[in-house]
Amino acid sequence: MQIKGKLCEDLGLKYPIFQGGMAYISTAELAAAVSNAGGLGLICSSGLTAAQVAEEIRRCQQLLEPGRPFGVNLMLQSPEIAQIIDFVATAKVPVVTTGAGDPTPYMPKLLAAGVKVIPVIPNVRAAKKAEAAGAYAVVAEGTESGGHIGEMTTLALVPQVLRAVNIPVLAAGGIADGRSLAAMLVLGAVGVQLGTIFLVADECPVSDLYKQKIIDAVDTDTIVTGRGTSHVVRALKTPMPMRYAELEKQPDTTEAQLEALAERGLLKAKQGDLEGGCFMAGQISGLITKRASCAQIMQEIMAEAEAALSGK
Repeated sequence: MQIKGKLCEDLGLKYPIFQGGMAYISTAELAAAVSNAGGLGLICSSGLTAAQVAEEIRRCQQLLEPGRPFGVNLMLQSPEIAQIIDFVATAKVPVVTTGAGDPTPYMPKLLAAGVKVIPVIPNVRAAKKAEAAGAYAVVAEGTESGGHIGEMTTLALVPQVLRAVNIPVLAAGGIADGRSLAAMLVLGAVGVQLGTIFLVADECPVSDLYKQKIIDAVDTDTIVTGRGTSHVVRALKTPMPMRYAELEKQPDTTEAQLEALAERGLLKAKQGDLEGGCFMAGQISGLITKRASCAQIMQEIMAEAEAALSGK
């Protein structure tokens, strides 16, 4: 089976690996490191103004080696999303992924500018809608992922999306090694999007505490909160998410109380605040045992995938 197929050819990648758009974490430095190592690095626009996104793009372009592509993850609930898209459309950004909303109203402008649009989708309906609007591909993301999640598991979602659409499909959620990459390729995906594994990358801007919490985690060390809200989140079982889980069980708890508890939770985790931080991470955390550079992470994943596919 060919690992480096259509996705790599179309986007100019060495490896069929996207780095997920993680709010406040997927900076120009991380994106450039992933892209320079052969994958597709993504700058996340969540929590940034249009001017800040523009600066991240400019910095990433300066850090990239010649010919290396990169992308921007557009969080569509941003209050400045229209301005962000205007800049992306004029800045020669080759790829965007989208999340937290319906990308179809914004796609004509991006497509007209030659941008390949790849929505991250949680179900078949969203995949069909993206295809009809002209998406180059979709990322089918399962509930095993860290951060904001849907309901479908990766193994159930990916084959159903593949059957429903005729555009390329990448898989995300519960993938952090070469064997899981190989499994997704066997299913028919053209590549994968990885998030949690890049949290422990040397180039990732999170605190040492955050990285160590990932490394120390076992398979049952994540919790999902917010099932009764529109903010369903998977994170490590640190004090704040555990308090949130207890609070949301109480019938008299208000939404304002929950929001106050979770406020700036990811930023606090990034800065190393164990008590107040929300250390978003996927269920695959228990498989991650060491820190490494982005290049080392991807080289090891690819070597393991090739060995798995060759039966070694």
